[in-house]
Amino acid sequence: MKEHPPISIILPAFNEQDNLKAMADQLAAVLKDFNYKIVFVDDGSQDDTLHVLKQLREHNPRVHFLSFSRNFGHQSALKAGLDYAQGDCLIFMDCDLQHPPQLIIKMIQLWQKGNEVVYTVRQDGGDIPFLKRKTAALFYRVLNFLSDVPIAQGRADFFLIDRKVANVLKDYDESPLFFRGMLPWVGFKQIGIDYVPGQRFSGATKYSLKRMFEFAVDGITSFSIKPLRISIFCGIFLSLGAFIYLMFIVYVRIFTNHTVSGWASILACVLLLGGIQLVILGIIGEYLGKLFMSAKKRPNYIIREHSGMDR
Repeated sequence: MKEHPPISIILPAFNEQDNLKAMADQLAAVLKDFNYKIVFVDDGSQDDTLHVLKQLREHNPRVHFLSFSRNFGHQSALKAGLDYAQGDCLIFMDCDLQHPPQLIIKMIQLWQKGNEVVYTVRQDGGDIPFLKRKTAALFYRVLNFLSDVPIAQGRADFFLIDRKVANVLKDYDESPLFFRGMLPWVGFKQIGIDYVPGQRFSGATKYSLKRMFEFAVDGITSFSIKPLRISIFCGIFLSLGAFIYLMFIVYVRIFTNHTVSGWASILACVLLLGGIQLVILGIIGEYLGKLFMSAKKRPNYIIREHSGMDR
């Protein structure tokens, strides 16, 4: 154990009372020869998650926990673990056993070879619903088209970072957080490895369709202003088209004996232009909303209780 540098495993937990012990036991078995700490981040759970964590702490001094005052979200839980965890490298993963603990050894080996960020890319099997596979693929295509930072399709919040990378990310004070974009943005020497997700040990996924959509919007608007630029070009294109159509109407009225008639076509144009204007206003509002929230300087999370950890 003395030959291994200290590492910390950070696991966000929201209503995961039935998964915690199994996860802690598997991590202990995989890392038995390492100098490690396990840091659970209770994201305002409504079940007995905090109680189970206290029990795990009593039986295993390597287990630590942070508990939020309310549910602040998965990305905020990752940030809290980043802020409080110690070690020469930090490993982030979910606590439902879909991120295979056995892969940690390979991640550490790649880190010891000089890689400062080791990220994982999810390879879904045939058991994943068709709609979820297609929407996930669409999300990454749109994100990479709009973003200035390339993000590998299937990139997961299961990754390892070196201490120097952690120190850089600790200074981040932005909201909302999006670690899948933050890690490619900071640079450093990075390498990715594929993994096949395991079966969820207990419970159901916390990512509803609504939350996945919000996550996608946060990811797109946090790392690119291309939607605003597209809005500009869209406005120019529509204005040019309207001007050409106006010239056509004037020409028909002056140089011919006909007039351009039809309320239906006019109404269709008005509805089309009005809809596009509302979409553009929504895009602008999304960015203004982010500025408004950032200007308040509110913390990404509030710690209610912890197992004696200091930042």
